[in-house]
Amino acid sequence: MVLLYVIFIVYILAVNVFAIILVKSQKDEAIDENGKAKSGDGKLILTAMLGGAIAIYVSMFVMRYRLKNLLLMLIMPVIAVLNVYFCIVAFRSGFTFFVVA
Repeated sequence: MVLLYVIFIVYILAVNVFAIILVKSQKDEAIDENGKAKSGDGKLILTAMLGGAIAIYVSMFVMRYRLKNLLLMLIMPVIAVLNVYFCIVAFRSGFTFFVVA
């Protein structure tokens, strides 16, 4: 059982580190060679749903990147609340919803 907790914590940490790196790389490549701004909302939303919403939301403010994007500013806190809720449910239940008997 302890191994399952450790694996889950490592997964959440890895997704959050990846989320920070993703926001940093998108900020570095924000403008392409034609002077047009690129959009990568799909990658950010997918990473947020996998557990990195809090890291994305905080890193967007720290790096001052895409703060005027209304979709990201509204959906990231909602997904972050859902991530925290599912983590609390998983730890309280002892991951019993994963056991198939």
